Amino acid sequence: MGERRIVRRWPGWGASTGAVLFYCLSFTPSLLPRPWYLQAAAGAITAAFGYGLGAFFGYLAGVCGPAPGARVRRAGWWVLAAIGGGAVVAVTARSVRWQGDLRRAVGMAPGISWWQWALVLPVALLLGGLLVLCARAVRLGTRWLRGILGRAVPPWAAALGAAALAAVVVTGFVEGFLLRGLFDLAERGAALADRSTTPGVVRPTSPTLSGSPASYESWDSLGVKGRDFVGGAPTAARISDFTGRPAKDPVRAYVGLRSVDGTGFAEGARTPAGLRERARRAVAELERAGGFQRKALVVLGTTGSGWVNERIAAPVEYLYDGDSAEVAFQYSYLPSWISFLTEGEATEAGKALYDAVHARWSQLPADSRPRLMVAGESLGSYATERAFPGGVEQLLGQTGGALLVGPTPDNSLREAVTEQRQPGSPVWRPVHRDGRNVRFAQRPSDFAVPEGAAWDQPRVVYLQNGSDPVVWWEPSLIWTRPEWLDGQRAHDVSPTMRWYPLVTFWQVTCDLAASEAVPEGHGHRYGLMPAEAWARIVPPEGWTRQDTDRLVAYLADHP
Repeated sequence: MGERRIVRRWPGWGASTGAVLFYCLSFTPSLLPRPWYLQAAAGAITAAFGYGLGAFFGYLAGVCGPAPGARVRRAGWWVLAAIGGGAVVAVTARSVRWQGDLRRAVGMAPGISWWQWALVLPVALLLGGLLVLCARAVRLGTRWLRGILGRAVPPWAAALGAAALAAVVVTGFVEGFLLRGLFDLAERGAALADRSTTPGVVRPTSPTLSGSPASYESWDSLGVKGRDFVGGAPTAARISDFTGRPAKDPVRAYVGLRSVDGTGFAEGARTPAGLRERARRAVAELERAGGFQRKALVVLGTTGSGWVNERIAAPVEYLYDGDSAEVAFQYSYLPSWISFLTEGEATEAGKALYDAVHARWSQLPADSRPRLMVAGESLGSYATERAFPGGVEQLLGQTGGALLVGPTPDNSLREAVTEQRQPGSPVWRPVHRDGRNVRFAQRPSDFAVPEGAAWDQPRVVYLQNGSDPVVWWEPSLIWTRPEWLDGQRAHDVSPTMRWYPLVTFWQVTCDLAASEAVPEGHGHRYGLMPAEAWARIVPPEGWTRQDTDRLVAYLADHP
């Protein structure tokens, strides 16, 4: 009878206590303010974990000692109802103030809607209940398997075998059917969207741009992000409008995922050989457009869908009077987070493109070849770093500068530089070798740290916001307090944020979904800081702070 009631019986006291405790902890401040639906998701997931832990400890208590009497159990439920209910109400009310503090920290209006916040509890109960039902269904299936196996093997072997089979079935269903199906659906949808063109973007006529009539790459093959990249290039006239000097039309070379077979789904299209083929085509396109005859050449790492941030691409073109070239290629249709989880092309894509460009660049006379630089944002920064397995020394030895924006936790060069930081410098703004070549910044004033120290060429800049969950999310948050919560904190990280096992991990995971829903300069939004960075990485002769301010203002007015 007990096994039949495993799905429909009421939760135990320990499980309920754990769920209430973890649910309340989910409201505590994290990196970014959360809309009500993300708070509901965070509350449901963390409460489900608390439910599981509470059930486990309740089971241990039952094994180690006699069960309490009916009167004690009844009193325990009344105590939980009173204290737990009061805690839920109190923490919900308190969280309104916490959210207000977080919103002020990132430059948002502090007020939130009470009626929306009131929806958190019922939605979290619904989601949490579904999670518990799924867990109970798995548990029931495991007991059923144990009963069948118990007819042929000893009880202990039946229990182990049932647990192993259940784990295989659940993992296979989630990874092989559910996630794979969702990812395939997402890819097909993204591939369809990739055929569209952003309103206002038209095919270029300048021979210096991919997709033009003179280009080796057709306009249709570039994909929506590639068309945005080449279609948004500033003209020589616009650059002259800013500089007051004659300018050139900049070179922008781009190769899309459909460049070979027109679909991007052909066998081998995204294998290492396919990546090298697109890198070869990118070099050919760069050569055709005269990119290797320019003063500056930037190899850009793209995000999963092939996107290049215009605010990273454009400043170099203004700094060099258009006498510049930029090259990138697409390696996936999917957004960065899905691409990273399912395919991993970014691991090889950045290296394939850089190696191909560097090989051709190295053949040019040293006194006439362009200054070679690299840049990337988010997953694009990870792809860029992968081109330098020799670490920072290789990056400094083979490039004339680098800009890496919103790096991921898997960026190995950033991790190495952070680990080698000078004592006393925080993990969110590490000082490496007195800032001689590598510096980290969130605001323009950060470039002067350490104060008065020489900044030699070549220069490498990492832009990372203290409140960017893309930068700070990692699985170790489940069991380890992060260093960015120790000591002095970044200016936009709440002083009331605390680390809790499991809870903080899911809070920061939910913050990922809200990382773009905050003002520039916070979360995963870097605004015009790339222009500030490029003006310091490769300042033209005679360039001043006033010139940088004027460039930033001009780009703000001409997005």
